[in-house]
Amino acid sequence: MTGDDPYRRARLLAEAGRSADAEAQLRSALAGAPADADMLTLLGFVLRRQQDYPAALAACDAAVAADPGLADAHAERAESLIALIRDGDAVAAAGEAVRLAPQQPAGHRVLARALAAGRRFPEARAAARHGLTLAPDAVEGLLTLAEVERAAGGRDAAEEAARAALAVEPDHPYGRWLLAMLDAERLRVGRSLRGLHEVARANPARPDVISMTWPVRGLLGALRRWFSAAVLLVVAAVAVAPVWPPAATGGRILAGLFAVVVTGFAARVLIPAGRLPWRCLRLAPALLRRATRAALGTVAVMVALLLGYAGTGRWWLPVLALAAVPVLWALGLAELLGARLDDPGFASAARALGGDVRDWAGELGRWWRETKRELRETWNDDQPLPPRPGPTG
Repeated sequence: MTGDDPYRRARLLAEAGRSADAEAQLRSALAGAPADADMLTLLGFVLRRQQDYPAALAACDAAVAADPGLADAHAERAESLIALIRDGDAVAAAGEAVRLAPQQPAGHRVLARALAAGRRFPEARAAARHGLTLAPDAVEGLLTLAEVERAAGGRDAAEEAARAALAVEPDHPYGRWLLAMLDAERLRVGRSLRGLHEVARANPARPDVISMTWPVRGLLGALRRWFSAAVLLVVAAVAVAPVWPPAATGGRILAGLFAVVVTGFAARVLIPAGRLPWRCLRLAPALLRRATRAALGTVAVMVALLLGYAGTGRWWLPVLALAAVPVLWALGLAELLGARLDDPGFASAARALGGDVRDWAGELGRWWRETKRELRETWNDDQPLPPRPGPTG
């Protein structure tokens, strides 16, 4: 750490949440000292806080180039790589931070998050717990463990760690958000939405409207999986009925039962949620909003078709419901894409992937043109032109 006044002022500004002012202070200072690794690392942190992940990574790359032995630079670089969905590179960068400063808990925490992003959960748990042993009461360490456990499916351990963090710092916004999402996963609808609403009121500049739509989106996610299988089961009964007539009666009973279960499950989730998810849905990205509403309509049509089959026995009704299953899944993909389009890291990764695809397509085109040329030349070599006839006398 340089310890000079520009660095201290920028750090204080960053800690106060004034990221733009901190960036301006750092860029002014770096104009006179462009290879200051500490200031470059702090610039990477500030830019990441502003969600400018490519620029943050560039600043961290410059910091590592200026001082390869600075562990903080490698750790901050790993954070940017996680945001850019480059999990393998993030693990390597975080591993280097841990190697350079094994007693610093921050390196172990970012390593745990990078490993969890790559779904290497046993290693991620070990890294998070090791970081926690270095700083047992650190809120960030407890929340990192909670985040890893939640991603790995260990909800009890995740809730325990999140509550321990909030016992130290009750108003920590990420800790409260994480606990609310854990409540959501356990269908504690009212408590989850109250927690998310409190977090939004404490951070009015950046309300997480997508998270607050979880009752609607979570309902659709669950239905896409099991309701699709239920419709397929009813259609299978319809197909078997000409050979085994009792299957028709069983299929109609199942169709009615599934329709009632879907309706009851929707009521179980949406009634306690109240109006808040619907209000937030109006503020969500257009693609997410339209796909969610279309999916709700598709589910309603499928339920009506099953009820119609249960009441009339007309075989084509469940077949139409089955035809709606691919539509439901396609809308789910559109919803997922809409939820991520506002994420700068996802958008940057998508652009990078698009660039790779274009490069691959260009290489393939060049290969095909060269192959055609070589085949043409080989054919001409193997099939020489007949000799030109001589003059006739």
